[in-house]
Amino acid sequence: MSTEITRAVPVKGGFLDVRTRTGGPDAAGPADSGAPALVLVHYWGGSAATWDAVVERLPGTRSTVRFDQRGWGASRELPGPYDLDELADDLATVVAAVGSQRYVVVGHSMGGKVAQLFAARRPLGLAGLVLVAPAPPEPPAHVTEAYRQTLAHAYDTPEDVGNALDHVLTAAPLPEPVRATVVRDSLAADARARQEWPLRGIAWDIADAARRIQVPVTVLAGEHDQVEPPHVLREQLLPHIPHARLDVVPGAGHLLPLEAPDAVAAALLDPTAAACG
Repeated sequence: MSTEITRAVPVKGGFLDVRTRTGGPDAAGPADSGAPALVLVHYWGGSAATWDAVVERLPGTRSTVRFDQRGWGASRELPGPYDLDELADDLATVVAAVGSQRYVVVGHSMGGKVAQLFAARRPLGLAGLVLVAPAPPEPPAHVTEAYRQTLAHAYDTPEDVGNALDHVLTAAPLPEPVRATVVRDSLAADARARQEWPLRGIAWDIADAARRIQVPVTVLAGEHDQVEPPHVLREQLLPHIPHARLDVVPGAGHLLPLEAPDAVAAALLDPTAAACG
């Protein structure tokens, strides 16, 4: 089996610990040189571990890159700002550091909005985007000031995280070890990073940037997602990225990498999808 290697990538204010897996002699077969690397960007409240079950379901020959975003998990000591532009800058630095010639960015929720900003820059080597339950470029109507103030307290305590999991984020209970990891990750953040998304990032209109995306785009939506329902993505995302393909994952909620890792992994291996470039 292939293994992940962690390397410290210098970014503004410090380092990001970046976990890379490269298909090669120690993988279960030859390196899949024809397929672009997958750069995985987690959601608000997540970490690199959000992608564990997805990575486990990919062939060992497929290269992957993942990291805790600035302000979260192992990166919570990095200084701000923690806004979406800064996160997109970090993503660009990571991509340059790992040296993949061709890659697909896979962004979940907040990470999907970061991915859209990054792709709008038309970086060299970007072969496609996979947006997993992404925050749309145009904020939905329900994202009011009152909604954002409430959301800002969703991860204040373990009990708050549990309530969000049970009533908003998932369509079915997560296995207890996975649930424990989600609670840990949701609490392991710099306080300012935790506030940045609900108070500012979620309401930032990046529609102009999204219209500049030229690479193939696959969008995955959970059938029962209460955060970014399929109809919201059809109304608020597809008009700005009209060449995107939208697939709905039956029975799933918002945390697709945790609730439906088989479906996410299958989408990343689908030869007709953006992940294959």
